[in-house]
Amino acid sequence: MCELLGFTSGKNTDISDYLKTFFAHSSNNPHGWGMMYENSSRIILKEAVSANESSFLGDMLDSIGKQKNVLAHIRFATVGSINENNCHPFTGADISGREWTLIHNGTIFSSRHNHRYSAVQSGDTDSERFFLSMLDNMNDHISRAVPNERERFEIINSFIAENSPRNKLNLMIYDGDLLYVHKNLKNTLCFKRLDNGILFSTKPLDGGVWIPFPMAQVIAFRNGKEVYRGDRHKGVFVPTLEYITAMDAMYI
Repeated sequence: MCELLGFTSGKNTDISDYLKTFFAHSSNNPHGWGMMYENSSRIILKEAVSANESSFLGDMLDSIGKQKNVLAHIRFATVGSINENNCHPFTGADISGREWTLIHNGTIFSSRHNHRYSAVQSGDTDSERFFLSMLDNMNDHISRAVPNERERFEIINSFIAENSPRNKLNLMIYDGDLLYVHKNLKNTLCFKRLDNGILFSTKPLDGGVWIPFPMAQVIAFRNGKEVYRGDRHKGVFVPTLEYITAMDAMYI
């Protein structure tokens, strides 16, 4: 399955060693890599090759410098072809000008918006369609009144909770202020507290203390601290026998 990494902190922090360990998992996720970091503005890098085979990722990680907010993704293709447009992160602005960036591990099996965006998306993944639907949902609210931070959280929290039933939605979203984190499949996301922030990862990246992230609950962080927590919802993803068989077949 795809793997996710997220980091949030109130202080510029060197997490390059964690990123190198994370991207080293690409032998099992060979269909692309991507990363978001900040250097005066938001920077998105991605390639449709294994991170282990990238011609520039290693040098970039050696020189990236300390960061406050980072997202990283390595892809195992389940929906969508192998090309750069299908690599995460996906990023775009709402009508107020706020930039949103998303990484996702999972599959969207059921969504009333799932096919509406096929004609306008850049790639052909369900993850990008979900992202476009999320932006449209936010724009609907902005068209009535620009939401404040708490209201933005409630909009995203409701959207994720409404779309979680029957869908595998492990994801992280960054809006320039808040990092939203969510999982609805057991044993697929954990976190570690650092001196200056919080690191989230699909799998532990060292021998330190990693804590399972709560199930079926959207939590938002700013500057390395939790600021908003949604109610637990009922959209826990339980793999069916058909799903497990299909996933096993992909790794053969």
